[in-house]
Amino acid sequence: MNTDLNITEIFYSLQGEAREVGLPTVFIRLTGCPLRCSYCDTEYAFKGNNLMSINAIIQEVKRYKTQYVCVTGGEPLAQINCHTLLDALVKAHCLVSLETSGSIDISEVNPNVSIVMDVKTPSSNESGQNKYDNIAKLTQKDQLKFVIGSRQDYDWSVKLLNQYSTAAGVLFSPVFGQIAPAELADWIIKDQLNVRLQVQMHKLLWGDEKGK
Repeated sequence: MNTDLNITEIFYSLQGEAREVGLPTVFIRLTGCPLRCSYCDTEYAFKGNNLMSINAIIQEVKRYKTQYVCVTGGEPLAQINCHTLLDALVKAHCLVSLETSGSIDISEVNPNVSIVMDVKTPSSNESGQNKYDNIAKLTQKDQLKFVIGSRQDYDWSVKLLNQYSTAAGVLFSPVFGQIAPAELADWIIKDQLNVRLQVQMHKLLWGDEKGK
């Protein structure tokens, strides 16, 4: 069985988001995404033809002195062999996180993988692609992320959180350059939301020069 994956890049940096923010991490960016979010900052990952075997990917990961590995995209789950990669990384004793758009079923993801799942807000222009039944599949090890680009996005997200209960941690992240983090922080404090404000640390450090 062919288990190759189309890989845009593998690189080593600091995790810029979510629970492991600030930790040295190997990022595996898979090529391809069925969505076209308005605020996407990884459009270069939409297309490419760089096939790598699972073994070659694992060997590349082992070059770096960290257990933390983030599988991202694009949309990594758009490649069916992503599940095989996640299983192999877990077997190699990596601490694995998966960044996914939430538009693809997550039920087959290895239970040892920490899922960071977006809910697409209205300003993304892709909110119609959300699979809301994924929310109930998240556990305490996972995180649910809302990328907020406007007050409308914020109000929409608060309403949705009242609709769907989740065991996952909840992240509210401002769209870089569109809404001030302090403004979003004020809204969260005023409404006493039980969410974590997330800023993209890598962009504070390096602007748009490096991915997360």
